Amino acid sequence: MSEGNQDRLNAFLGKMVGDLGAVATGALVVLGDRLGLFKAMRAAGRLSAAELATRTGTHERYVREWLSGQAAAGYVEYDDGADQFYLSPEQEMVFADEDSPAFMAGAFEVMASLWIDEPKVSEAFRSGKGVGWHDHSTCLFRGTERFFRPGYNANLIESWLPALDGVLEKLEHGAQVADVGCGHGASTVLMARAFPRSNFTGFDYHSPSIERACKAAELAGVAANARFQVASAKAYPGTYDLVTFFDCLHDMGDPAGAAAHVHQSLKADGTWMIVEPFAHDRLSANLNPVGRVYYAASTMVCTPASLSQEVGLGLGAQAGEVKLRQVVTAGGFTRFRRAAETPFNMILEARP
Repeated sequence: MSEGNQDRLNAFLGKMVGDLGAVATGALVVLGDRLGLFKAMRAAGRLSAAELATRTGTHERYVREWLSGQAAAGYVEYDDGADQFYLSPEQEMVFADEDSPAFMAGAFEVMASLWIDEPKVSEAFRSGKGVGWHDHSTCLFRGTERFFRPGYNANLIESWLPALDGVLEKLEHGAQVADVGCGHGASTVLMARAFPRSNFTGFDYHSPSIERACKAAELAGVAANARFQVASAKAYPGTYDLVTFFDCLHDMGDPAGAAAHVHQSLKADGTWMIVEPFAHDRLSANLNPVGRVYYAASTMVCTPASLSQEVGLGLGAQAGEVKLRQVVTAGGFTRFRRAAETPFNMILEARP
């Protein structure tokens, strides 16, 4: 092997060490999140492994090894002189503050489901059949809600809804809203809290998620104007001023059929808000860190979910605006535009 090739191999192996470390550390993040270690560190400030173990009812030897691994990853800080560990303000936002717009612990739960459900997806690769959303491990459902909720908290009320033509005024005065594919109801609850004069109905075909959403509405004190019902995107009942799809259209087997149902469920001056993972239309433009995460999730969750359903279009999480426009207009919509965006999402507006 030439010297130049050896240098490239060494550089690539170095990348592999970093990637392996990230994968291994992800399991430790899930562990620490589940055991309350991050939240206990946030509450206590600087503390030793023994003190963290006492606060969380865990074993000191395990906790010290966990802390050491997190410190090696740069996920917690270590004071060598005092032999204490602590979270920086930024680390607190990412791992310990559920209300932070930067909270990421839920994303690691999603990643855990990719490993757990790999045998099912492997079989789907061979058979060409799909893997339904409901066939995945429960950590996917919980992790998805916790991963997307911070972005919704940071953007939905303050920027996404105001970017839609005339929608904010309707919500403030009192509108009928359907939140389709609502999952655990994070988006529905958030809107219901912000607009008490409007009525919100969350729909999802997954019964356990609807049960969880009902509890979330009760805990948030919005059960009076937020209700939930088991129904699919092509069969939910009612007529609405606003229909919302949060990060779910690309998962559907027949998104054009769903678009047609949305079209007939809207009032003449109604609006369909579609929040989708951010993606460019060309593959080469998506070969970046965000695209890397989304293509992985799409391979293991989104595309198998679509292929498990009728039609099985398989849009995938990186469909891009052009393909989404085709789907939406196939459902009968004549007006379509990108109303807003973040590094992680596109907010699309469709009108009859």
